[in-house]
Amino acid sequence: MTLTLYGHPFSSYTQKALIALYENDTAFQFRSLEDKQAAAEWAALWPIKRFPLLLDDDRSIMEASVIVEYLDLRHPGRATLVPRDAHAAVDVRFMDRFFDNYVMTPMQKIVFDRLRPEGDRDSHGVAEARRALEKAYGWLNEKMRNREWAAGEDFSLADCAAAPALFYADWSHPIDEAMANVIAYRRRLLSRPSFARAVDEARPYRAYFPLGAPDRD
Repeated sequence: MTLTLYGHPFSSYTQKALIALYENDTAFQFRSLEDKQAAAEWAALWPIKRFPLLLDDDRSIMEASVIVEYLDLRHPGRATLVPRDAHAAVDVRFMDRFFDNYVMTPMQKIVFDRLRPEGDRDSHGVAEARRALEKAYGWLNEKMRNREWAAGEDFSLADCAAAPALFYADWSHPIDEAMANVIAYRRRLLSRPSFARAVDEARPYRAYFPLGAPDRD
């Protein structure tokens, strides 16, 4: 059995999968898309060319949330990232979708817009993305009032999603000081060894951030 993860250390969705692997000290080979040969292998495996991609011997698993669920089922470790209880699992999956759809997506809108030629930028779309993040921060601030982790007491798939989403979202549209619960949760995520490792591995690539990486975190 050989697990291989294709992705980029600076990629939020790659980090989401890496956190799950690091949580359980799962043995795997990382194929960084900085390497041309790795990038060619990945493109041949998945012509849609979205990462990360997990290769389990000859089986390809795409999409970060699916990768985390697959690891939980096929390569379980000490940490169960998707609860076995079906009702609890619904809460975890909802929070996973919240971070991907309502934090990561508007954050990426802001970032990708900056990569466009100046004449092709969408100021209206960026303003909408910033308003969406404000709404997400506000909702999450109430949700995290009495929670340690996104879906309750246990670190889960939802936190694998939250960590890179809130990390980069705060760089793109800073979380207001009034959102004390969100800020505290983001700090807990940064202190989690699995995410701290992913953040450290991505440090050499901070110059890639088009808005300018802040001198923190």
